[in-house]
Amino acid sequence: MLSIIIAFPKIEDAIGIKNALVRNGYEVNATCTTGAQVVGTANELDGGVVICGYRFSDMHYSELNNYLPKGFEMLLIASATKLEDCTDNNIVCLSMPIKLQDLLNTLQMMTYNYTKRRKRDRDKPKPRSEAEKAIIDKAKLVLMERNNMTEEEAHRYIQKNSMDSGTNMVEMAEMILSLM
Repeated sequence: MLSIIIAFPKIEDAIGIKNALVRNGYEVNATCTTGAQVVGTANELDGGVVICGYRFSDMHYSELNNYLPKGFEMLLIASATKLEDCTDNNIVCLSMPIKLQDLLNTLQMMTYNYTKRRKRDRDKPKPRSEAEKAIIDKAKLVLMERNNMTEEEAHRYIQKNSMDSGTNMVEMAEMILSLM
């Protein structure tokens, strides 16, 4: 689930935005007044959006963005003149004064992108361990020696047979090793 952290130097501003979001169905995880609080809170969460102002007592929004853990996006709310300085394409910006509908639409877009990115990351295959790589390499060597295959041919053989049988490459390599 998307975590939302709201951070403004004045706690009243943070609470005002939090209340508006809560009234519209969003759950806000934290309200903060310093960049250090944001970073500490973000490190305890899985990912989400930091809605923040331009400058805090301890850091600038760009520093805060650099300190955020992977999986967090920033929504910067500032005056139009200050937003001209924001050249980072990874930061979503809203000009003050903000309209509630603009904030909600922007947050909805960011939520959609976050969910899409999380699904894509979850569907990525996990990297193989050294032990799994060794099993595949050993099976390739056996195929190369016994069947006079090149390494590429042996790899393709394991890959094709694993796809045809619906098993992963490590399981296919283990089957090859057990048969030879």
